[in-house]
Amino acid sequence: MALIKYKGVRIKAISACVPKNVSKNSDLGYLISEEDIEKTITSIGIKEKRFVDEDVTAADLCYKAAQKLLEDCQIDRNSIDMVLFLSQLPDYKIPATAPILQHRLGLPTTTAALDLSLGCSGWVYALSTAMAYASMSGINRVLLLDGETFSKFVNKMDKVDAPLYGDAGTATLVEKSDDDFETVFALYSDGSGEDAVKIKAGGGRFKTTVENMKEHTEKDGSILSDNEVFMNGMEVFNFVMRTVPRSIKDLCAAQNLELTSVGHLILHQANKFMTDFVAKRIKYPLERVPYCLDKYGNTSSPSIPLTISSELSGKNLTDAIISGFGAGLSWATAYISLKDCNVSPVIEY
Repeated sequence: MALIKYKGVRIKAISACVPKNVSKNSDLGYLISEEDIEKTITSIGIKEKRFVDEDVTAADLCYKAAQKLLEDCQIDRNSIDMVLFLSQLPDYKIPATAPILQHRLGLPTTTAALDLSLGCSGWVYALSTAMAYASMSGINRVLLLDGETFSKFVNKMDKVDAPLYGDAGTATLVEKSDDDFETVFALYSDGSGEDAVKIKAGGGRFKTTVENMKEHTEKDGSILSDNEVFMNGMEVFNFVMRTVPRSIKDLCAAQNLELTSVGHLILHQANKFMTDFVAKRIKYPLERVPYCLDKYGNTSSPSIPLTISSELSGKNLTDAIISGFGAGLSWATAYISLKDCNVSPVIEY
C-alpha cells in the first residue's frame, strides 16, 4: 500500500451550497409501491434530495460556495494561486470549467486552473492533489471546488438511482501552514469494475446518438437510456464491503493510529445501510459518524465536504478519517486535521 503524506499544509476552510428545490422520497409512489416507500427510506436513510433548476450547473453551486468561503474567511482573492474544479458534469466538454470559475470569482490571471474528474471518491483524491500543489514552492493557497448535479442524468423511472442522488457544490481552501500535523492518503482503483456505475454514452467511445437516447427497461423494471446513470447496486455494495473497511484499518495500522481515538469518521454519503455497515465492521462509534444524506441524498463526490458543512459547522473539531468510494471503481481513505478549520453552514442557491 502506497501512502501519500503531507506536512506543512492544512485545510483552512470548507463551505457548501445546495439547490433550494426539494424532492421528497415519500413522493415516489409512481415508481415504488406505497408499502415499500417507507421501507426504502428507512434502509437508504434518504428522506429528501435537492435538485437544481435546468439552467443551473455544478459550477454555479461551487461558485456560490466559494463566494461564501472567501467572504466568511475574508480571503484576499489575489492570494489564491490555483483553482481545482472536480466534477463529472462540467459546464462544457471544451473549455475546461476551472478557468471560467477563476474569472467568475474575480481571481487574478496568475491563478492556475485545472479540471479533475472522478466519482464518489473524488473529493479525497482532489484534496490530495490540492495538498500536493500547496506543498510546492510558488503555490501557497489552492481553492478546491467540487460539485455534481446528478439530477440532470438520473431517469425518474430508475428504481435504483432515483431515490438516491441529489445535487450540491462545495469549496475547500488548502494552504501552507506551520502546523506539524501529518495528513495521510491511501488511494486505490480497480477499473475491472467500470460497468458498476456508468453513463455509457456521451463520451469519446460512444457519442450521443438518436438510438442511444432511447429509453430501455432493465431487469428490475427501471427505465433509462445510455445517456443516464446506471448503477448495479449489489455490485457496488459488495465492492464497498470488500475494500473500504480494510483500507481504513490499513491506514490506521500504517500510522499507528487507534481508530476509536480519531474525532470523526466521515464517509461518502452513499446510503445509510451501507455506511452503517462499514462503521460497524471497523467497530467505530456510530454517534461520531455524521450524516446529512437524510436531507441531501447521495451527492457523489461533494458528499464529504457537504457533510462537514452541514453537520460539523460550529463544532470544536480535531481530526478525522474520511473515505470516499464509488464509480471507477475507485476508493480513497485519508487521515486529516479539521482543527481551526473554518466550516461555514450550508447555503442555498
